[in-house]
Amino acid sequence: MQEIVAFEREGVRGFLHRPEGAPARSTGGGLVLTHGAGGNCNAPLLVAAAAAFSAAGLQVLRIDLPFRQRRPKGPPSPANAAADRAGLRQAVGALRAIVEGKVILGGQSYGGRQASMLAADEPRLVEALLLFSYPLHAPGKPERLRTEHFPRLFVPALFVHGTADPFGSIAELSLAASLIPAPVQVMPIEEAGHDLRRGRFDLGAVVAAALAQLEATSLGD
Repeated sequence: MQEIVAFEREGVRGFLHRPEGAPARSTGGGLVLTHGAGGNCNAPLLVAAAAAFSAAGLQVLRIDLPFRQRRPKGPPSPANAAADRAGLRQAVGALRAIVEGKVILGGQSYGGRQASMLAADEPRLVEALLLFSYPLHAPGKPERLRTEHFPRLFVPALFVHGTADPFGSIAELSLAASLIPAPVQVMPIEEAGHDLRRGRFDLGAVVAAALAQLEATSLGD
């Protein structure tokens, strides 16, 4: 069992998943998880992923990005992307006040892109990235890749991506991921689209791969 509590502190809003019996400050690790452009922290994928990682012993903070805190619906504005990254930074700080171990920063689509950009700008902020459905390019525009920051990513990254995702094929993503000078894994989800609601999706495998990356960083310290 796990405890799920509402979380609101210094601009960070969402829910904290605590493993059963976890103390107020845990010696274990944690995960900050956020949503895509059209969703919020209650997206089914985030809720399921938070439960799976919490069951594995991590404290998981799934949050609404600042643009979603300002309004319940509608897409983010490119002009406010820096504010969304600042919100992610605050969330990492809030989680580090709760856990003593390593922290993964994760997000779905837009949230994952902002997480990766933040990690590129601040390489010591977190120990690993978890990127669901990274929006490699807009549908039908493969020439406009969103990879400018990839060569500045020095933390391990796990990409979880549907084989039917119009925002980038597995081959395109794998090629782009080779730009990252850190351990990278691309985990294909067969038959799944951008929302990852279809196909054979094993969250247990995602948890195992993410924790293996954290263990690898521990061995390399």
